Amino acid sequence: MAATTTAHHRRLTFVQVAIALQTLAIFFQAVTAGLLLASSHGEVLHGVGARVMYGASMVYVLAAVLAWRPGGGSPRPILYSSGFLVLASVQVVLGIAHIPSVHVPLGVMMFGLSVLALGRGHIARGTAPARDGV
Repeated sequence: MAATTTAHHRRLTFVQVAIALQTLAIFFQAVTAGLLLASSHGEVLHGVGARVMYGASMVYVLAAVLAWRPGGGSPRPILYSSGFLVLASVQVVLGIAHIPSVHVPLGVMMFGLSVLALGRGHIARGTAPARDGV
């Protein structure tokens, strides 16, 4: 039983790292969006950050699938991560099309959702041993 609990924590840790990476990448995008207004380097950094954020969203999907598949856990994190990937895709299209009136609020919403997902994972991880002991 202890081996199952340990493996369960490892899967959650990988998902949490993926969510944290995604959250940091989205925060970096907010910072570089501000730099867009101040310097020419902001555009380059924002473009690089967009690629990193999109990649982080893909890693989140991968982590969710890997956490679900071997242990037979809930597929719900896959739904959440896929939703983030769809939002990231829309965000990239809006950025390329230069539609800041939708691009900026969507970025703020994505950051908030990513922080919520990160917090939800810590809460679930903290309660997992209590459920195993029941």
